[in-house]
Formats: sequence, structure tokens, C-alpha cells
Amino acid sequence: MGGARRAPWRRVGVAAASVACLLASILTPSATGAAAATPVAHSTGVSAYWLVASDGGIFSFGGAPFYGSTGNIHLNQPIVGMAGSANSGGYWLVASDGGIFSFGNAPFYGSMGSQHLNQPIVGMAATPDGGGYWLVAADGGIFSFGDAHFYGSTGNIHLNKPIVGMTAAPDGGGYWFTASDGGVFAFGDAKFYGSLGSVPQSRPIVAITATADSGGYWFANNNGAVTAYGDATYWGSAPQVINRPIVAMAQATGSGNFTGSSYPSGSYGYDISNYQCPGTATGLPPAPHTIGVVEVVGSSKGAVNRCLVAEAAAWAGGGLNLYVYLTNGVDAQSGDPACAFTSSQPACNFGFNAALDAFTKAQAAGINTSVAWWLDVEDNSLKGQTAASSALVQGAIDGLHYEGLNGVGIYASPGLWKQIVGNYTPAVPYWAADWGPNPATTCQNVKSLFSGLPTGPVQLVQYSAPSFVTPYGGMNTAYDNDYAC
Repeated sequence: MGGARRAPWRRVGVAAASVACLLASILTPSATGAAAATPVAHSTGVSAYWLVASDGGIFSFGGAPFYGSTGNIHLNQPIVGMAGSANSGGYWLVASDGGIFSFGNAPFYGSMGSQHLNQPIVGMAATPDGGGYWLVAADGGIFSFGDAHFYGSTGNIHLNKPIVGMTAAPDGGGYWFTASDGGVFAFGDAKFYGSLGSVPQSRPIVAITATADSGGYWFANNNGAVTAYGDATYWGSAPQVINRPIVAMAQATGSGNFTGSSYPSGSYGYDISNYQCPGTATGLPPAPHTIGVVEVVGSSKGAVNRCLVAEAAAWAGGGLNLYVYLTNGVDAQSGDPACAFTSSQPACNFGFNAALDAFTKAQAAGINTSVAWWLDVEDNSLKGQTAASSALVQGAIDGLHYEGLNGVGIYASPGLWKQIVGNYTPAVPYWAADWGPNPATTCQNVKSLFSGLPTGPVQLVQYSAPSFVTPYGGMNTAYDNDYAC
């Protein structure tokens, strides 16, 4: 793959609270009629999450159960926040006027729907026992309902950016706010695990939600791209193209199923690079072929794959993915302020710039860039300097996210990853370069066999299969085989 053939081892706004309560009771699963919903999954203890769009449409990740939505209901004001009830048996949605919608076992405790607001509501959070909730306004002002206690606010603090969401600590002793730039404000016993305040964003952050054990949290931007901090597990992001913007997210107890892969689980296909030129210009890949991952550049800031256009057309399969082969380098500057906090700012700068370079080149070639992208981390130039290499990879991830991409993952050998980047474990999807004979087994076992891998789900496995030799151009080169977990 890439600059080398193979790695050795790889979620009817209302004006009055009474109306909100009535609508909530109509929309719970226990009601009859078209709006009623029945959960489609059972919780098994995994800390997962929901995303909600401005129309109240719900996206579930990590096996989070679905209890209904306002997606097909006319809303007077858009949905702006979401919170899960106790034991993930339901959830609340809140509109910008403070109207509340309840689903599943989530009780109604009151709303701000009939009250004058100095600033619109932008988010909500629930108490651990499900006995109350908080609403937060854009200036950080807090409204408490049920057994929710007040721990502080930013209502009297000058903010660089408006508050856009909140989440509660699982013990009920505090909460976090996030601003549209990803800055974090912690109150009560809520701990700080990091923020996106220094990471360049092409889209505003709209939500934050904490893990079940209060050991971390997730952020989401308005396109549904999710970022994890602390012990939060990345379970996926919204599709790259969505009908309505994402406005909120909430923690759920789920099954641990990954949602958001480009390819159906159990499907097969190939990744391809300049090494397979010119065969793809004249022929299609052999069956089975659903996966199609195509190299953009064979080195950081390097030349474009000379067969990029032809390979993208012929090898898209069930949906095109793209990858960038990373090589070592340094730059004095970049558009990523977060690089100043890495172990090697010049390498981080280089990674950020290299990612933007590859994205620009793919766009210039007329390729659909609104797909999942992968960073190929295996080159010899990255070995033996873990601080610089980990910073370079972090910069490259920031760069692709800055381009507005939801799906950014890592391709690497599980046996070499730590040798290249040390203890760096980004919360992104993982594509394992395994080269064992049974990729389905690798999907299940690779993280138990190798420590320190990217913490997102194993999404693809590159595996060993009987060689297919191209009949084109005398290249006599075997294709790389891939399997979707």
C-alpha cells in the first residue's frame, strides 16, 4: 500500500409547558399512533452516544437504542439539545424556546417554553438518576428542573464564543459547558480532560456529552463529526452529507456496535496505488469487489498518484475511500495552533500542511473528496523518532478534520504502530494491516493482541489472499486485499 507495497504486519417546538408535556406523553413509546416508537436495541453496558439534528432526527452510535424523534413533526423552533434518561431508557429533546420533548421513560419536569429568555436555549443535561435536568442558554445561564442542582454558570462571564451545549457529570455533582470553538468550562466536580479550543475548526462545535464513568467526553460539530477525549470511545460520526445540521448529542448505554463504516460488514475489496498503474485505466478489479480505497499521494506533499482519476472511477466499488501515504518532514508554520502543544511542533506543522496538500490535489483532480480518508503510517522515514512521528500524525488528522471531513482513520501494522508513534493513541477508526489469512478473526482479536493502537473501532483489515496478477501493462503486481469488519 502507498509508497511501499505492504507493511510487514496491520441525534412542534412549543410555547407552553403544558403543551410540551402533552406532546411528550403522545410521543413516548407507550403511546399509540404513528409517533410511538419501540426501542430497537438493548443496553449492554457500553458507553455510547446519540446525535440529534435540528429537526429532531436521531443518529445512534455504539448500539445506542432508538426511542423516537421529532424528525417528522413540524417544529415552531428548532431542536437545540438532548439528554439521556437514567439507564438510557429514553431521552429528552429541547427546542431553542425551552420547549421539552420526552421519549421512552424520560419524564417531563418542566420547561422554559412559556418564559421570556434573554438568550435562546442551546443545550441540556440530565441528572444521573433521571430525576431532573438542566437547560443552558447561549450566555451560559442555567435553568434547573426536578432534582437538578445549580453549580455555577458563565452568565456573568465575557465569552469569546457562545455556549452551545452542556453535559452533566454522572455523579450529579457538576457539569461541563462547551463553546462553539470547542472550549470547555467545568463546574462542580466535573474534571477537565482537554478541549478543541486550540484546534482549528472548519465547522462550529455544537455539543458535548460525558462518558458514563465521567472519565471523558465527546464533542460533535454541526456536521456530526465526533471527537473523543479522556476515556471516551469513538463509535463513529454522522454521514458526511446530512439533511439537517447536528445540534446536540447525549451519552447512552449501547451494545458497542460500530456505526458509520463506508462498507457493509463482511464485504471485500481492495486498496490500490500508483503501483497498480496502468491496469485500472483499462480494466475492472476482480470479484468480490465492494471496498475501494485509492491512494492520493505516495508521500507527504508528494506527486499525485498518476492513475488517481482512473483508479477512483474503476475501483470505487461500494463507495470510494482515499488515503495519504505519510512520510517524514518539518515545517516552521501551519494553520494548526494545537501543534504548539505537541512534542514536536515542526513535525505537527508538516503533517497538517501535508494533509491540506493532499486534499487540495484530490479536489484539483476532480475526485469526490467528501468520503472517508485514511492516513497510511508505515514509512521507514517515520521510524525511530516517536515524538516527531506522533506529532506529524496528529497534525495530519487535524488537517483532514479542518477540511470538514467526518471520517479520518489510521492504516498501520499493529506490530509497528507503537514503534513509530510511541504511546500516541488517537481516537479514530483503525485499518489493520494484518496479512493473516482470516481477516474476520483479526477484526475481533487485534486489539487484544496488540496494545496502544488507535482507540476507534477496527473498521478494515488488509489481509493475505492468493495473488491476483494484473493482465494489464505487464506490471505483474498483486492487489492488496481488504475486508470490512
